[in-house]
Amino acid sequence: MKTAIVGVNWGDEGKGRMVDLFSAEYGIVCRYQGGNNAGHTVVNDKGKFILNLLPSGILRDGVINVMGSGMVIDIAHLVKEMQKLQDKGIIITPDNLKISDKATICMPYHVLQDCLEEERLKDAKFGSTKRGIAPVYGDKYLKKTIRMGDLLKLSQLDSKLAGIIEWKNLLIEKGYGADAVTLEGLKQWLVEYGTPLLPFITDVGVFLDVAVQQDKNIMFEAQLGALRDIDFGIYPYTSSSSTIAAYAPIGAGVPYAKLDKVIGIMKAYATCVGEGPFVAEAFGDEAETLRKAGGEYGAATGRPRRVGGFDIPASKYGVKVQGCSEIALTKLDILSYLDKIPVCDGYILDGVLIREFPIVSDLDKCAPHIIYLDGWKTDISSCTKLEELPENARKYVDFIEQAVQCPITYISVGAGREQYIPVQK
Repeated sequence: MKTAIVGVNWGDEGKGRMVDLFSAEYGIVCRYQGGNNAGHTVVNDKGKFILNLLPSGILRDGVINVMGSGMVIDIAHLVKEMQKLQDKGIIITPDNLKISDKATICMPYHVLQDCLEEERLKDAKFGSTKRGIAPVYGDKYLKKTIRMGDLLKLSQLDSKLAGIIEWKNLLIEKGYGADAVTLEGLKQWLVEYGTPLLPFITDVGVFLDVAVQQDKNIMFEAQLGALRDIDFGIYPYTSSSSTIAAYAPIGAGVPYAKLDKVIGIMKAYATCVGEGPFVAEAFGDEAETLRKAGGEYGAATGRPRRVGGFDIPASKYGVKVQGCSEIALTKLDILSYLDKIPVCDGYILDGVLIREFPIVSDLDKCAPHIIYLDGWKTDISSCTKLEELPENARKYVDFIEQAVQCPITYISVGAGREQYIPVQK
């Protein structure tokens, strides 16, 4: 079974929690894109963990985790993230973690460039996490980056690195007026943080090819959601990589592998971190109450998430571009405090109610059309079967399922590993 676990909306849907749950059925979990610009929060019997780079399967014994060629890896962040997990008793060895030699290293000058550009943009900024993601992906396609495999031949890297630094300083020093980056400083950084990772670096394509030929169960884990995809998201307020399921085998390292299933992760309400249009957004006390109830603060940055009622046009669009075969609905329990639950069932554009997600240039002109569904006003966090949910909670789930036109097969009712309801279809 080859399964992609992807976000339907703007990210932060709860993918890490669901990957941790589903990984019991999969021997291999692959991260296939992105860097440390977002986080997956997982709560299980081992504790609470925030993962930025490591696949969420690292928390389950017996699972082999792959960091694919489509990723951009800040090696300093990765070494520290690994150490934090090991300090909590998580075992990480080359047997259960394999890093693609083709993955790109996010260098300190990428982070610096990201920060300098956001400062230059001021109020016109894109809402970057300032983790260097856009600059490093840009350099990747300019073919001016260092890859993880280069660490295996660090003594031969001086000439290549010197040429990149000379080029990069044209922007950093002569463009932004910042201090130039140096070969000596960057080599020291690569040695310090690259050396601990050397045993983990390998051609993951060879490993995954054998797994595909043996028809092993492989899970592909996405970062962020459909609306942050570089091509199909709310450009330019997107990430710089492809977050959709169709890219999963490519970014993992086995481009010829065929997906059998795509599980879209979708919150029972809408959240968004960063800049850009967010039509369903709520404000004031209503937003703050929902934000606090759901603990809606970015796992990577700590930034308060923008929140609102469930967004049908955006979610239906996300389900479509992800090619979802089924949905895992998360955080249904958070809505239990509401008498009436707001849902954005359409957008008002130039005085006309529309039901489909419009082109990006029209989103800023859209206003939400809000309807209200009856709440259930009772704790559902201990429910383990669909019939145990209050009637209005079941009605809400049915309504969402019909609205996005995709079956909901899992319902999360809490942060714990076992706090979910399987739905038979």
